[in-house]
Amino acid sequence: MHDFILRELKNTDMETELNRIGFDRSYVHKAVEKFDYKNIKIYSLTPAQANIIKQTAISVGADCATHREVITGKIEKSDCILGASSSQIKKIAEKLQFQPFKLKELGQKLLAGCKTEHRVKLAGILNLTENSFSDGGLYNDFEKAKERLLQMINEGADIIDIGAESTKPYSSAVPVKKQLEKLLPVIDFAGGKIKLSIDTRSSVVAEECIKAGADIINDVSGFDYDEKMPDVIAKYNVPVIIQHSKGTPENMQNSPKYNDLMEEIFLELKNKINIARSKGVENIITDPGIGFGKTQKDNFEIIKRVDELHSLGCPIMLGISRKSLLGMNNEDNYVKDIYTLALNALAINHKVDYIRVHNVALHKKLLNLLENFEK
Repeated sequence: MHDFILRELKNTDMETELNRIGFDRSYVHKAVEKFDYKNIKIYSLTPAQANIIKQTAISVGADCATHREVITGKIEKSDCILGASSSQIKKIAEKLQFQPFKLKELGQKLLAGCKTEHRVKLAGILNLTENSFSDGGLYNDFEKAKERLLQMINEGADIIDIGAESTKPYSSAVPVKKQLEKLLPVIDFAGGKIKLSIDTRSSVVAEECIKAGADIINDVSGFDYDEKMPDVIAKYNVPVIIQHSKGTPENMQNSPKYNDLMEEIFLELKNKINIARSKGVENIITDPGIGFGKTQKDNFEIIKRVDELHSLGCPIMLGISRKSLLGMNNEDNYVKDIYTLALNALAINHKVDYIRVHNVALHKKLLNLLENFEK
């Protein structure tokens, strides 16, 4: 009797595997799409929309799960889960271009989600604070801040994220004047040397920093702290990082609970994106907010499933660096950086676009090493 040997392939470079079995090399780049399987949840469809999507999926050999009453029309709305390979999704998207009920727009979004170009960028952290959780006070002095900024540029940072207000758990807000006294001299010094992101919740701080030459605003409150923030972003047409945060620094770690962690983060970020776009803001980066109203278990779930946020249609930033999810409060920063590096390697594998880190040099070496897997 023949001994059949089977091995399931997971997280595998399918192009390499296809070449190994002698597959036609001239077609391998297209064949890879047939082995890249996705499950996509689509929210709040009418029965007509859901039925068309399901039948379109079936027509290409895929499937789409809907509410059982979609076929009868007894419900007004249904979520659905489309399961298909990347190749099938492209075919479904193309067919939806010719369907009614605004399904052409859905088809365009599905096609956009199939793009594979990816390069991770490093956002180096520069805290101009006295009480940040890992390096408070180290760069509070202007001369030391300048030195650290130049060091991170030389180490390979793509962006420097500068903050003058700690938003660690149980911290209090810092007055606008005090933030600007620290931020503006550094922005002036850094002018033209590298892109600068300003970590602030205040629209006043954001506006003054943009006028001084800052390139990006990083609002860890996701517009919750200052409702004028979207208007400032729109006025100056700069990119914004919208972070998910449950509560404020004063209370966010007081027993945070979620019914469905990733769905709540996804829908909350989607709502904030809609607010920004309603003001005319288009250049948006999302951040699920590791440690901002999350348990340790929540934080690891986010890292494991962060690629689900790509469906928002915006680049993703992740900030793990030296945070309490590591469970290493008594270790020195270099030890924390090593374990941060390990978790960020997983995040990079899940196609995050930006990683926010204290140790730029270590992460630049990681990115250089990982390039070997792309060749």
